[in-house]
Amino acid sequence: MATTISKTRTLNRLLGPSASGQDAPAELLPVLEQFIFGLCRENATAEQAQQAFANLKAQFFDWNEVRVSSPRELEEALAGLSDAEARAHRLLAFLQEVFEENFSYDLEGLQKKGLKQAHKKLTGYAAANDYVGAWVVQRSLGGHAIPIDAATQRCARRLGLIEGDTDDVETARATLEHLVPKAKGARFTDVVSALAEEHCWEADPNCPSCPLNADCPTAQEVGLEQLATARAARSKPR
Repeated sequence: MATTISKTRTLNRLLGPSASGQDAPAELLPVLEQFIFGLCRENATAEQAQQAFANLKAQFFDWNEVRVSSPRELEEALAGLSDAEARAHRLLAFLQEVFEENFSYDLEGLQKKGLKQAHKKLTGYAAANDYVGAWVVQRSLGGHAIPIDAATQRCARRLGLIEGDTDDVETARATLEHLVPKAKGARFTDVVSALAEEHCWEADPNCPSCPLNADCPTAQEVGLEQLATARAARSKPR
């Protein structure tokens, strides 16, 4: 079990040289658009989500045109994301629900509500989940929330930032929100996502080239296993 000191050291290494300072704030989007971006961002890299979001903005006149479009048309715009079909249906459901409720696509009124009420409202939409709710709170509403998708949970567990038997998303999020400073929340989300894409793959993670392998308990275990295998191979009689 990782100690608080080792977790802090790993977190500082993860966040890089700027970990002791404060990062520039993430680019703000209107609440509705941030929700849609969150739908794109879950289990995707920043670049993949940005491309899909840009496609939606470029290929459709406005969000109303998106709402009345076919799922197939949205799938094409979301190409490059996993589960594009499911995301397309969630996006349509979200826009329809917002339109029926407000006859517009403006959710900026949530800025005036307290974070608890805003989060409750956001996660009340049928298309929402814990990740999207936390994403909007972190990126648009000024709250401290760490969005947890499969890649984030996998990397955080392997790095020892959350315990190995923590499968519950809410528990993992609460642990990371306690560990990661609010000013570093957005950076943590982006850096972990990049780490998952480049090194910390679900199967056969590329531990030898990972910049955090010296601090990562999983990488050290993999290294010991590889060393033991190599020694066993050398000891076999020819």
